[in-house]
Amino acid sequence: MKKYLAEFIGTYIMVFCGTGAVVIDEQVHTVTHLGVAVTFGLVVMSMIYALGSVSGAHMNPAVSIAFTLAKRFPAKCLIPYIISQLTGATFASLTLKFLFPHNKDLGWTVPSGSNAQSFILELILTLILMLVIINVATGSKEQGMFAGLAIGGVVLFEALFAGPICGASMNPARSFGPALITGNLSTLWIYILAPVSGAALAVLCWRYFFKQPTELKTTA
Repeated sequence: MKKYLAEFIGTYIMVFCGTGAVVIDEQVHTVTHLGVAVTFGLVVMSMIYALGSVSGAHMNPAVSIAFTLAKRFPAKCLIPYIISQLTGATFASLTLKFLFPHNKDLGWTVPSGSNAQSFILELILTLILMLVIINVATGSKEQGMFAGLAIGGVVLFEALFAGPICGASMNPARSFGPALITGNLSTLWIYILAPVSGAALAVLCWRYFFKQPTELKTTA
């Protein structure tokens, strides 16, 4: 239960701060796109250091699914993790709706171009993110110490260059909360299928490049 609560809290804070930066920028026009990208990167980094030792600080259904596929996460915990993440994101959007009742989008992610363009972008962005996550999260102790910095940095630079086109969600929970509360569900499928597909492809790449082949056992 501590792990599920940590995922709820971590995802809540991430979505509240990240999409909150978008909402506040729309109101005061001083945060800027750079500020939004930095906010997302820093809040992800902060939650990894704050809650990583409790739940792993996935805060992302695509990450949880990918770790399950990589056999680095127990399958029995997958559904509770996803429920915790989606619930945390939804409560974050509800909080922002209460604080900014006149804001109509609550930092939602929608394609600025074609659906296919955003789908491919989200898939590639999540593949890059998951490749970093799975290596720093399962590598040496020294790598683990820098996990928050590395993962937060990837979120920052991907949001910085791709955010204006696809939203750079890379996270079904991040997109689910604002979409559900605003009722803008028409393109939500992009931000569910593309990140999950990208994360799964990252696991395949990780297996190919980094996982040691199983030695064949012979019997005398």
